[in-house]
Amino acid sequence: MSMPAVNLSHTPSIYYALGYFISSCILVAINRRRLSFKKLLAVSLLYYVCLSGFMYATDGVDDLFYVITMLLVFGLIFLYLFTAIDANWKKALYTAVFAFILGEFAASFEWQVFYLILTVFHLTYSLWLAALCFVLIYGFVFGIAYLTGRNYRERNESLEISARELIIALLLGFIFYFFSNLSLAFPEAPFSSRFDNDIFAIHSLADLCGIGLLLAFHIHLCENSTWMEKEYLHKLLHMQKENYRISEESVDLVNRKYHDLKHQIQLLRSEITSGEKLRYLDEMEQEIRSYEAQNKTGNKTLDTLLTAKSLKCQDLGISLTCVADGAKLDFLKPTDLSILIGNALDNAIESVEKISNPDKRLIHVSVNRQKGFLRIRVENCYEGNIRFVAGLPSTRKDARYHGYGMKSIRSVVEKYNGSMTVKAEDGWFELRLLFPVPQSTADEG
Repeated sequence: MSMPAVNLSHTPSIYYALGYFISSCILVAINRRRLSFKKLLAVSLLYYVCLSGFMYATDGVDDLFYVITMLLVFGLIFLYLFTAIDANWKKALYTAVFAFILGEFAASFEWQVFYLILTVFHLTYSLWLAALCFVLIYGFVFGIAYLTGRNYRERNESLEISARELIIALLLGFIFYFFSNLSLAFPEAPFSSRFDNDIFAIHSLADLCGIGLLLAFHIHLCENSTWMEKEYLHKLLHMQKENYRISEESVDLVNRKYHDLKHQIQLLRSEITSGEKLRYLDEMEQEIRSYEAQNKTGNKTLDTLLTAKSLKCQDLGISLTCVADGAKLDFLKPTDLSILIGNALDNAIESVEKISNPDKRLIHVSVNRQKGFLRIRVENCYEGNIRFVAGLPSTRKDARYHGYGMKSIRSVVEKYNGSMTVKAEDGWFELRLLFPVPQSTADEG
């Protein structure tokens, strides 16, 4: 059979364009999207048209123009990912390296397989055979890529990329892309060849090694981030326990002083006859009664936390109200309860103290039992936008520490087989915790 008119020694640019496009879409699918579905569809269509049109128009350029062309292609991939996924420029650039090398591998490997089929079986070029090979190879490569990336979706959302990590990823991408195309620029150099079979094999193998090393690097970053998170949470929990112990001692001291002051007022009352001074003592006694009446929920741990946070709220001009049946919390360990309520109130106070309008500086806590479940709800006003990462509101402080207070709460909730719901809407933030009450405790209730 005669050889086909198509140049089999050169992978068509449309294959690379489709490879870059599909790999980019997969990485968008396994990361948190920035755009709505309709906007993402429109941006993706525009991205594909620009990418394929540009690669078709520049197909066959040599030397310096080829380098510039590939840099512009990589720039298009980065621009699309930066627009589509909810990430900063460093993470988008880091993700673009994966998309570029994955697209390279899919195109080179598919064309290598197609070339081998034609040459080994002495077939002529067929559009139907080319389409079938394209669907099977691209489906296989990108199917595995999606299934692998999906396992790291939650970690992808919370993973932050440093400048050092970005530089490493860029260097890895450049090195493996350079070796994969070495035969085209320097056919006489080591690790290169003049034969089409060898060129395709070197190209595919170098890209595959690049994907493997980049994936290993990414897994290392994810595992390191998980380890750091666990260590940070452990230290945070220990610190919170110490803070609760100090708060408990402080509140006990204040309670004793108030108790002593009440008796001293009674003693002074018996010795004072002036009406104005007696009125002053009455006011002091009324304030003591108000203090004794507040935050008496029936649970010593909750009382301590509410008293300590109430004093802080008073200093900040924040109104903290509570409706709670503390006796229903007895099945929660004091340390766990302090983590739940302490973190929830700390987050609420941090959010509310930024509000300039004094009428909106509000926090409300409610605890009640409904049928076989205990419900804890902490609500507060907020201003601005709250960004969620992996289902939790992220901190406005260091970007590498996303809402560890909320993660502490979630770890306690999971310990008791409960559920946690977070909602931020119309300037009102709600944290809802639901716990199944142990049967023995439920029977007593």
